[in-house]
Amino acid sequence: MDFAQADAVNQAIRLLSLRHRARVATLLTPLGLHPGQEALLLELARTGPMIQAQLSGALGVEPPSVTLMTRKLEAQGHLRRTPAPNDRRATIVELTESGEKLAGQVKEVWCVLAEETVAGIADRAVAELPALLTTLARNVDAKQS
Repeated sequence: MDFAQADAVNQAIRLLSLRHRARVATLLTPLGLHPGQEALLLELARTGPMIQAQLSGALGVEPPSVTLMTRKLEAQGHLRRTPAPNDRRATIVELTESGEKLAGQVKEVWCVLAEETVAGIADRAVAELPALLTTLARNVDAKQS
């Protein structure tokens, strides 16, 4: 690949990432959330209660970031954190009724964001997009090790 093509690919990915995150922030603001918190809520909605360390791994973020997010969401009444019965060092995180409602609102925002993002792209290409993006992420991850 020559520099011009490499530059075009890397710039497109960089710009998409920046603009997507900015749009997420705009859409989450009315819900009282910050980027990253929506992923945590959606993960708990998908999986149910999780040990905080497992949640960190599932989200691909450092444990201190998850601790900060869970504390803020707990203070707002959206999460409950309790000691794990078999390991007092571990904390189980689960959605409260308020958190479940908020996760439903986040799902609606997520649909809006996806529809905005893929507007004008053929349905066939949209169907292939998750696999393509997953491959890109896996390619980058493979080089991190």
